[in-house]
Amino acid sequence: MSDAAALSNAQLNKRILSVIIFTFFCYLSVGLPLAVLPGFVHNQLGFSSFVAGLIISLQYFATLLSRPHSGRLADRYGPKRVVMMGLVCCGLSGVLSLGAALCSAVPLLSLALLALGRLFLGVGESFSSTGSTLWGMHLVGPLQTARVISWNGVATYFAMALGAPLGVLLNQGFGLSGFAGLVALMGMVGFWMASGKPAVSVTAGVRIPFHRVVSRVWLFGLALGFGTIGFGVISTFITLYFASRGWSGAAFALTLFSLGFVLVRLVCGRYITRFGGLTVALLSFVLECAGLLLIWQADSSALVDVGAFLTGAGFSLVFPALGVEAVRRVSPQDQGSALGTYSAFLDLGLGLTGPVAGLLIGHWGMQSVYLAAALMVLGAFLITLRLQQHGRRAAVQTLSR
Repeated sequence: MSDAAALSNAQLNKRILSVIIFTFFCYLSVGLPLAVLPGFVHNQLGFSSFVAGLIISLQYFATLLSRPHSGRLADRYGPKRVVMMGLVCCGLSGVLSLGAALCSAVPLLSLALLALGRLFLGVGESFSSTGSTLWGMHLVGPLQTARVISWNGVATYFAMALGAPLGVLLNQGFGLSGFAGLVALMGMVGFWMASGKPAVSVTAGVRIPFHRVVSRVWLFGLALGFGTIGFGVISTFITLYFASRGWSGAAFALTLFSLGFVLVRLVCGRYITRFGGLTVALLSFVLECAGLLLIWQADSSALVDVGAFLTGAGFSLVFPALGVEAVRRVSPQDQGSALGTYSAFLDLGLGLTGPVAGLLIGHWGMQSVYLAAALMVLGAFLITLRLQQHGRRAAVQTLSR
Protein backbone atom coordinates (compact mmCIF):
# COMPACT_ATOMS: atom_id res chain seq x y z
CA MET A 1 0.00 0.00 0.00
CA SER A 2 1.21 3.51 -0.79
CA ASP A 3 1.35 4.74 2.82
CA ALA A 4 3.52 1.85 4.05
CA ALA A 5 6.76 3.83 3.72
CA ALA A 6 5.54 6.36 6.29
CA LEU A 7 4.69 3.78 8.96
CA SER A 8 6.78 3.20 12.09
CA ASN A 9 8.12 -0.23 12.98
CA ALA A 10 5.30 -0.75 15.46
CA GLN A 11 2.69 0.24 12.88
CA LEU A 12 4.24 -2.05 10.27
CA ASN A 13 4.24 -4.96 12.69
CA LYS A 14 0.63 -4.27 13.67
CA ARG A 15 -0.43 -4.27 10.04
CA ILE A 16 1.46 -7.52 9.36
CA LEU A 17 0.14 -9.27 12.46
CA SER A 18 -3.44 -8.37 11.51
CA VAL A 19 -3.22 -11.00 8.74
CA ILE A 20 -0.46 -13.29 10.07
CA ILE A 21 -2.90 -14.25 12.85
CA PHE A 22 -4.50 -16.53 10.24
CA THR A 23 -1.19 -18.38 9.93
CA PHE A 24 -1.31 -18.85 13.71
CA PHE A 25 -4.85 -20.29 13.52
CA CYS A 26 -3.75 -22.59 10.72
CA TYR A 27 -0.65 -24.00 12.43
CA LEU A 28 -2.36 -24.31 15.78
CA SER A 29 -4.84 -26.54 13.90
CA VAL A 30 -1.86 -28.47 12.52
CA GLY A 31 -0.15 -28.83 15.90
CA LEU A 32 -3.16 -29.88 17.99
CA PRO A 33 -3.60 -33.39 16.49
CA LEU A 34 0.09 -34.36 16.20
CA ALA A 35 0.51 -35.97 19.62
CA VAL A 36 -3.05 -37.32 19.76
CA LEU A 37 -3.93 -38.96 16.44
CA PRO A 38 -1.28 -41.74 16.39
CA GLY A 39 -2.49 -43.05 19.75
CA PHE A 40 -6.14 -42.83 18.69
CA VAL A 41 -5.52 -44.72 15.44
CA HIS A 42 -3.31 -47.39 17.02
CA ASN A 43 -4.81 -47.89 20.47
CA GLN A 44 -8.50 -47.08 20.01
CA LEU A 45 -9.15 -48.00 16.38
CA GLY A 46 -6.72 -50.93 16.46
CA PHE A 47 -4.68 -50.19 13.36
CA SER A 48 -0.91 -50.66 13.03
CA SER A 49 1.73 -48.03 13.80
CA PHE A 50 2.40 -47.81 10.05
CA VAL A 51 -1.22 -46.80 9.41
CA ALA A 52 -1.03 -44.29 12.25
CA GLY A 53 2.06 -42.74 10.70
CA LEU A 54 0.43 -42.72 7.27
CA ILE A 55 -2.54 -40.77 8.62
CA ILE A 56 -0.15 -38.09 9.91
CA SER A 57 1.80 -38.03 6.62
CA LEU A 58 -1.31 -37.53 4.49
CA GLN A 59 -1.46 -33.92 5.59
CA TYR A 60 2.13 -33.24 4.52
CA PHE A 61 1.58 -34.72 1.07
CA ALA A 62 -1.59 -32.64 0.62
CA THR A 63 0.32 -29.52 1.67
CA LEU A 64 3.19 -30.29 -0.70
CA LEU A 65 0.91 -30.84 -3.69
CA SER A 66 -1.30 -27.80 -3.05
CA ARG A 67 1.43 -25.22 -2.24
CA PRO A 68 2.04 -24.10 -5.84
CA HIS A 69 -1.69 -23.93 -6.56
CA SER A 70 -2.29 -21.76 -3.49
CA GLY A 71 0.18 -19.18 -4.77
CA ARG A 72 -1.26 -19.24 -8.28
CA LEU A 73 -4.79 -18.70 -6.95
CA ALA A 74 -3.59 -15.86 -4.70
CA ASP A 75 -2.05 -14.13 -7.73
CA ARG A 76 -5.28 -14.48 -9.68
CA TYR A 77 -8.03 -13.90 -7.11
CA GLY A 78 -6.20 -12.14 -4.29
CA PRO A 79 -4.73 -13.46 -1.04
CA LYS A 80 -7.84 -12.71 1.03
CA ARG A 81 -9.94 -15.25 -0.86
CA VAL A 82 -7.21 -17.87 -0.63
CA VAL A 83 -6.87 -17.36 3.14
CA MET A 84 -10.62 -17.71 3.57
CA MET A 85 -10.61 -20.92 1.50
CA GLY A 86 -7.77 -22.23 3.64
CA LEU A 87 -9.60 -21.49 6.87
CA VAL A 88 -12.69 -23.28 5.57
CA CYS A 89 -10.53 -26.34 4.83
CA CYS A 90 -8.99 -26.20 8.32
CA GLY A 91 -12.45 -25.95 9.87
CA LEU A 92 -13.71 -28.89 7.79
CA SER A 93 -10.79 -30.99 9.05
CA GLY A 94 -12.02 -30.34 12.58
CA VAL A 95 -15.58 -31.29 11.66
CA LEU A 96 -14.40 -34.53 10.03
CA SER A 97 -12.27 -35.34 13.09
CA LEU A 98 -15.35 -34.86 15.24
CA GLY A 99 -17.15 -37.30 12.99
CA ALA A 100 -14.29 -39.77 13.38
CA ALA A 101 -14.55 -39.53 17.17
CA LEU A 102 -18.28 -40.22 17.04
CA CYS A 103 -17.78 -43.18 14.70
CA SER A 104 -14.94 -44.83 16.62
CA ALA A 105 -17.09 -47.97 17.04
CA VAL A 106 -16.72 -48.45 13.26
CA PRO A 107 -12.93 -48.32 12.82
CA LEU A 108 -12.78 -48.22 9.02
CA LEU A 109 -15.32 -45.39 8.79
CA SER A 110 -13.54 -43.48 11.55
CA LEU A 111 -10.19 -43.93 9.81
CA ALA A 112 -11.63 -42.77 6.47
CA LEU A 113 -13.01 -39.61 8.08
CA LEU A 114 -9.65 -38.93 9.73
CA ALA A 115 -7.83 -39.41 6.42
CA LEU A 116 -10.20 -37.03 4.63
CA GLY A 117 -9.77 -34.52 7.43
CA ARG A 118 -5.97 -34.73 7.13
CA LEU A 119 -6.22 -34.01 3.41
CA PHE A 120 -8.39 -30.95 4.05
CA LEU A 121 -5.96 -29.77 6.74
CA GLY A 122 -3.02 -30.10 4.35
CA VAL A 123 -4.78 -27.95 1.74
CA GLY A 124 -5.85 -25.52 4.46
CA GLU A 125 -2.25 -25.19 5.66
CA SER A 126 -0.86 -24.30 2.24
CA PHE A 127 -3.71 -21.90 1.37
CA SER A 128 -3.78 -20.12 4.75
CA SER A 129 -0.03 -19.78 5.16
CA THR A 130 0.83 -18.77 1.59
CA GLY A 131 -2.18 -16.46 1.38
CA SER A 132 -1.43 -14.76 4.71
CA THR A 133 2.19 -14.14 3.74
CA LEU A 134 1.25 -12.67 0.38
CA TRP A 135 -1.50 -10.59 2.01
CA GLY A 136 1.04 -9.13 4.43
CA MET A 137 3.46 -8.38 1.59
CA HIS A 138 0.72 -6.43 -0.22
CA LEU A 139 -0.17 -4.52 2.96
CA VAL A 140 3.35 -3.23 3.71
CA GLY A 141 5.07 -3.26 0.35
CA PRO A 142 7.98 -5.17 -1.22
CA LEU A 143 10.67 -3.54 0.97
CA GLN A 144 9.19 -5.30 4.01
CA THR A 145 9.03 -8.78 2.48
CA ALA A 146 11.64 -10.13 4.89
CA ARG A 147 9.73 -8.74 7.87
CA VAL A 148 6.49 -10.37 6.70
CA ILE A 149 8.10 -13.78 6.12
CA SER A 150 9.90 -13.56 9.48
CA TRP A 151 6.68 -12.84 11.40
CA ASN A 152 4.95 -15.62 9.48
CA GLY A 153 7.64 -18.02 10.70
CA VAL A 154 7.33 -16.87 14.31
CA ALA A 155 3.56 -17.42 14.15
CA THR A 156 4.09 -20.86 12.59
CA TYR A 157 6.55 -22.25 15.13
CA PHE A 158 4.88 -20.64 18.14
CA ALA A 159 1.55 -22.20 17.12
CA MET A 160 3.15 -25.61 16.53
CA ALA A 161 4.94 -25.48 19.89
CA LEU A 162 1.69 -24.56 21.65
CA GLY A 163 -0.48 -26.97 19.69
CA ALA A 164 1.00 -30.34 20.68
CA PRO A 165 0.76 -29.97 24.49
CA LEU A 166 -2.62 -28.25 24.22
CA GLY A 167 -3.89 -31.11 22.07
CA VAL A 168 -2.77 -33.64 24.69
CA LEU A 169 -4.48 -31.63 27.43
CA LEU A 170 -7.75 -31.41 25.50
CA ASN A 171 -7.57 -35.10 24.66
CA GLN A 172 -7.23 -36.00 28.33
CA GLY A 173 -10.29 -33.96 29.22
CA PHE A 174 -12.59 -34.50 26.24
CA GLY A 175 -11.07 -37.18 24.04
CA LEU A 176 -10.53 -36.68 20.31
CA SER A 177 -13.50 -34.31 20.14
CA GLY A 178 -11.62 -31.84 22.36
CA PHE A 179 -9.01 -30.73 19.85
CA ALA A 180 -11.34 -31.39 16.89
CA GLY A 181 -13.92 -28.96 18.24
CA LEU A 182 -11.27 -26.29 18.75
CA VAL A 183 -9.99 -26.74 15.17
CA ALA A 184 -13.53 -26.40 13.80
CA LEU A 185 -14.12 -23.31 15.96
CA MET A 186 -10.89 -21.63 14.84
CA GLY A 187 -11.80 -22.25 11.23
CA MET A 188 -15.16 -20.50 11.68
CA VAL A 189 -13.77 -17.61 13.75
CA GLY A 190 -10.84 -17.15 11.38
CA PHE A 191 -13.15 -17.10 8.35
CA TRP A 192 -15.36 -14.48 10.03
CA MET A 193 -12.34 -12.31 10.91
CA ALA A 194 -10.83 -12.57 7.42
CA SER A 195 -14.13 -11.77 5.72
CA GLY A 196 -14.30 -8.46 7.58
CA LYS A 197 -10.87 -7.24 6.44
CA PRO A 198 -10.43 -5.20 3.26
CA ALA A 199 -9.03 -7.09 0.30
CA VAL A 200 -5.87 -5.93 -1.43
CA SER A 201 -5.82 -5.34 -5.16
CA VAL A 202 -4.32 -8.01 -7.37
CA THR A 203 -1.39 -6.78 -9.47
CA ALA A 204 -2.36 -6.52 -13.10
CA GLY A 205 -0.07 -7.77 -15.85
CA VAL A 206 0.72 -10.77 -17.99
CA ARG A 207 1.60 -13.78 -15.86
CA ILE A 208 4.41 -16.03 -17.01
CA PRO A 209 3.79 -19.79 -17.40
CA PHE A 210 4.12 -21.79 -14.22
CA HIS A 211 7.13 -23.76 -15.44
CA ARG A 212 9.04 -20.50 -15.87
CA VAL A 213 8.21 -19.52 -12.29
CA VAL A 214 9.60 -22.88 -11.16
CA SER A 215 12.77 -22.41 -13.23
CA ARG A 216 13.47 -19.09 -11.51
CA VAL A 217 13.01 -20.20 -7.90
CA TRP A 218 13.87 -23.91 -7.76
CA LEU A 219 17.51 -23.42 -6.73
CA PHE A 220 16.41 -21.22 -3.82
CA GLY A 221 13.88 -23.90 -2.90
CA LEU A 222 16.50 -26.66 -3.16
CA ALA A 223 18.80 -24.78 -0.77
CA LEU A 224 15.85 -24.32 1.59
CA GLY A 225 14.99 -28.02 1.40
CA PHE A 226 18.57 -29.05 2.22
CA GLY A 227 18.75 -26.54 5.08
CA THR A 228 15.44 -27.75 6.49
CA ILE A 229 16.89 -31.21 7.11
CA GLY A 230 18.84 -29.86 10.10
CA PHE A 231 15.59 -28.76 11.68
CA GLY A 232 13.96 -32.08 10.79
CA VAL A 233 16.56 -34.36 12.40
CA ILE A 234 16.53 -32.38 15.65
CA SER A 235 12.76 -32.12 16.00
CA THR A 236 12.23 -35.78 15.05
CA PHE A 237 15.21 -37.68 16.44
CA ILE A 238 16.74 -35.72 19.33
CA THR A 239 14.75 -37.62 21.96
CA LEU A 240 15.87 -40.95 20.46
CA TYR A 241 19.44 -39.65 20.32
CA PHE A 242 19.41 -38.81 24.02
CA ALA A 243 17.89 -42.20 24.84
CA SER A 244 20.54 -44.03 22.77
CA ARG A 245 23.28 -42.31 24.79
CA GLY A 246 21.56 -42.88 28.13
CA TRP A 247 21.09 -39.15 28.75
CA SER A 248 18.10 -37.23 30.09
CA GLY A 249 17.01 -33.72 29.14
CA ALA A 250 16.01 -34.07 25.49
CA ALA A 251 13.10 -31.67 26.07
CA PHE A 252 15.56 -29.01 27.24
CA ALA A 253 17.56 -29.40 24.01
CA LEU A 254 14.36 -28.88 22.00
CA THR A 255 13.60 -25.80 24.09
CA LEU A 256 17.06 -24.39 23.37
CA PHE A 257 16.60 -25.09 19.66
CA SER A 258 13.32 -23.15 19.70
CA LEU A 259 14.85 -20.37 21.79
CA GLY A 260 17.71 -19.91 19.33
CA PHE A 261 15.23 -19.88 16.44
CA VAL A 262 12.90 -17.27 17.94
CA LEU A 263 15.65 -15.01 19.31
CA VAL A 264 17.43 -14.74 15.97
CA ARG A 265 14.13 -14.20 14.11
CA LEU A 266 13.16 -11.33 16.40
CA VAL A 267 16.57 -9.69 16.82
CA CYS A 268 18.31 -10.25 13.48
CA GLY A 269 15.47 -10.31 10.94
CA ARG A 270 16.29 -6.76 9.79
CA TYR A 271 19.73 -7.88 8.62
CA ILE A 272 18.16 -9.51 5.57
CA THR A 273 17.14 -6.11 4.21
CA ARG A 274 20.43 -4.54 5.30
CA PHE A 275 22.93 -7.09 3.98
CA GLY A 276 20.90 -9.07 1.45
CA GLY A 277 19.18 -12.43 1.70
CA LEU A 278 21.96 -14.52 0.15
CA THR A 279 24.63 -13.17 2.50
CA VAL A 280 22.44 -13.82 5.53
CA ALA A 281 21.59 -17.31 4.25
CA LEU A 282 25.29 -18.17 3.84
CA LEU A 283 26.08 -17.15 7.40
CA SER A 284 22.99 -19.01 8.62
CA PHE A 285 24.09 -22.24 6.94
CA VAL A 286 27.55 -21.97 8.50
CA LEU A 287 26.00 -21.63 11.96
CA GLU A 288 23.50 -24.45 11.37
CA CYS A 289 26.21 -26.78 10.04
CA ALA A 290 28.44 -26.04 13.06
CA GLY A 291 25.58 -26.89 15.42
CA LEU A 292 24.87 -30.21 13.70
CA LEU A 293 28.56 -31.21 13.68
CA LEU A 294 28.74 -30.39 17.38
CA ILE A 295 25.77 -32.69 18.07
CA TRP A 296 27.37 -35.42 15.92
CA GLN A 297 30.61 -35.36 17.91
CA ALA A 298 29.16 -34.48 21.33
CA ASP A 299 30.29 -36.57 24.29
CA SER A 300 27.91 -34.94 26.77
CA SER A 301 24.33 -33.68 26.81
CA ALA A 302 25.60 -30.14 27.46
CA LEU A 303 27.37 -30.09 24.10
CA VAL A 304 24.21 -31.36 22.41
CA ASP A 305 22.32 -28.50 24.05
CA VAL A 306 24.80 -25.99 22.63
CA GLY A 307 24.58 -27.65 19.23
CA ALA A 308 20.77 -27.54 19.30
CA PHE A 309 20.81 -23.85 20.13
CA LEU A 310 23.28 -23.10 17.31
CA THR A 311 21.24 -25.17 14.85
CA GLY A 312 18.05 -23.33 15.75
CA ALA A 313 19.78 -19.97 15.51
CA GLY A 314 21.27 -20.91 12.15
CA PHE A 315 18.08 -22.26 10.63
CA SER A 316 16.03 -19.30 11.87
CA LEU A 317 16.63 -16.89 8.98
CA VAL A 318 17.05 -19.43 6.17
CA PHE A 319 13.41 -19.36 5.01
CA PRO A 320 12.96 -15.55 4.94
CA ALA A 321 16.47 -14.85 3.61
CA LEU A 322 16.14 -17.15 0.61
CA GLY A 323 12.45 -16.36 0.24
CA VAL A 324 13.12 -12.66 -0.26
CA GLU A 325 15.54 -13.43 -3.05
CA ALA A 326 13.21 -16.01 -4.64
CA VAL A 327 10.22 -13.66 -4.97
CA ARG A 328 12.47 -10.96 -6.42
CA ARG A 329 13.08 -13.19 -9.43
CA VAL A 330 9.51 -12.73 -10.65
CA SER A 331 7.14 -9.83 -11.31
CA PRO A 332 4.63 -8.81 -8.61
CA GLN A 333 1.78 -10.59 -10.41
CA ASP A 334 3.66 -13.91 -10.10
CA GLN A 335 4.96 -13.59 -6.52
CA GLY A 336 2.27 -15.84 -5.08
CA SER A 337 3.23 -18.64 -7.43
CA ALA A 338 6.89 -18.13 -6.60
CA LEU A 339 6.25 -18.15 -2.85
CA GLY A 340 4.07 -21.26 -3.04
CA THR A 341 6.60 -23.15 -5.16
CA TYR A 342 9.49 -22.09 -2.94
CA SER A 343 7.63 -23.11 0.24
CA ALA A 344 6.89 -26.56 -1.21
CA PHE A 345 10.59 -27.42 -0.92
CA LEU A 346 10.36 -26.98 2.85
CA ASP A 347 7.49 -29.48 2.95
CA LEU A 348 9.47 -31.84 0.73
CA GLY A 349 12.55 -31.59 2.95
CA LEU A 350 10.57 -32.36 6.09
CA GLY A 351 8.67 -35.16 4.38
CA LEU A 352 11.84 -36.94 3.25
CA THR A 353 13.81 -36.46 6.48
CA GLY A 354 12.00 -39.14 8.49
CA PRO A 355 12.27 -42.16 6.17
CA VAL A 356 15.79 -41.33 4.90
CA ALA A 357 17.11 -40.71 8.41
CA GLY A 358 15.47 -43.95 9.54
CA LEU A 359 17.46 -45.86 6.90
CA LEU A 360 20.69 -44.17 8.01
CA ILE A 361 20.04 -45.05 11.65
CA GLY A 362 19.48 -48.69 10.72
CA HIS A 363 22.83 -48.92 8.91
CA TRP A 364 25.18 -46.50 10.70
CA GLY A 365 23.58 -45.62 14.03
CA MET A 366 21.84 -42.62 15.54
CA GLN A 367 24.76 -40.19 15.31
CA SER A 368 25.02 -40.63 11.54
CA VAL A 369 21.87 -38.58 10.86
CA TYR A 370 23.49 -35.44 12.29
CA LEU A 371 26.58 -35.84 10.13
CA ALA A 372 24.36 -36.46 7.09
CA ALA A 373 22.26 -33.39 7.94
CA ALA A 374 25.42 -31.27 8.28
CA LEU A 375 26.56 -32.43 4.82
CA MET A 376 23.16 -31.50 3.36
CA VAL A 377 23.41 -28.06 4.94
CA LEU A 378 26.87 -27.74 3.40
CA GLY A 379 25.22 -28.53 0.07
CA ALA A 380 22.72 -25.72 0.72
CA PHE A 381 25.66 -23.39 1.43
CA LEU A 382 27.29 -24.26 -1.91
CA ILE A 383 24.03 -23.75 -3.83
CA THR A 384 23.54 -20.35 -2.18
CA LEU A 385 27.16 -19.39 -2.90
CA ARG A 386 26.60 -20.24 -6.54
CA LEU A 387 23.46 -18.10 -6.62
CA GLN A 388 25.35 -15.19 -5.06
CA GLN A 389 28.23 -15.46 -7.53
CA HIS A 390 25.80 -15.68 -10.45
CA GLY A 391 23.98 -12.59 -9.18
CA ARG A 392 27.24 -10.63 -8.93
CA ARG A 393 28.27 -11.60 -12.46
CA ALA A 394 24.85 -10.54 -13.77
CA ALA A 395 25.16 -7.19 -11.95
CA VAL A 396 28.63 -6.58 -13.44
CA GLN A 397 27.38 -7.40 -16.94
CA THR A 398 24.45 -5.00 -16.49
CA LEU A 399 26.76 -2.18 -15.37
CA SER A 400 29.17 -2.75 -18.25
CA ARG A 401 26.48 -2.31 -20.88
